[in-house]
Amino acid sequence: MKLIIIDDDPIVSSALKTIIEAQSHYSVVALGTDGTDALPLFIEYKPDAVLMDIQMKHQSGLGASAALLAYDPDAKIILLTTFSDDEYIIEALRLGVKGYLLKQDFHSIVPSLEAIESGQHVFGAEIVQKLPSLSSSSKIILPKQYMTLSDKEKEVLTFVGQGLNNKEIAETLFMSEGSVRNIVSALLDKLSLKSRTQLAIYFLKYF
Repeated sequence: MKLIIIDDDPIVSSALKTIIEAQSHYSVVALGTDGTDALPLFIEYKPDAVLMDIQMKHQSGLGASAALLAYDPDAKIILLTTFSDDEYIIEALRLGVKGYLLKQDFHSIVPSLEAIESGQHVFGAEIVQKLPSLSSSSKIILPKQYMTLSDKEKEVLTFVGQGLNNKEIAETLFMSEGSVRNIVSALLDKLSLKSRTQLAIYFLKYF
């Protein structure tokens, strides 16, 4: 599988390339140093995924993501940054990128690439904790049903959307599996859905 990395720090790009190629079936076919490199490299190499920094000199990763998704709405983009700024996260969600990770979570990069390859969305642990509050704000317009959910229900919905099972959600949120099952049942009832698959589709539709 082919991957492009766009980052204005060549040391970071080189380190990411080494980590990814050593731990996965991905081959890094091109490196870019600015957002303006993203679309030309994407067109030339037709990668399976793009790993991209946000803050760059001439064009940001957000701007480059908009250009890539306008060219190919199915482009799989993970934004990798040192910033968990709310505005960045909101814009990333609006654009429809597949993931948003903090660079310090380097151990999660390869699993995240594998997750988006299977159709999931991925967000770093710190980002996931922010999603419920961001989603309930006026910055992101969501269905009225969603606004009736508790913070815990929104967290569980987020993890269901990322493909975690009840045991994994329970371990992440320090809850019992029974409590998670009860919340999933409550989500299905409140959102008028019939299955866990529909819950995941609901999350992906609005995020």
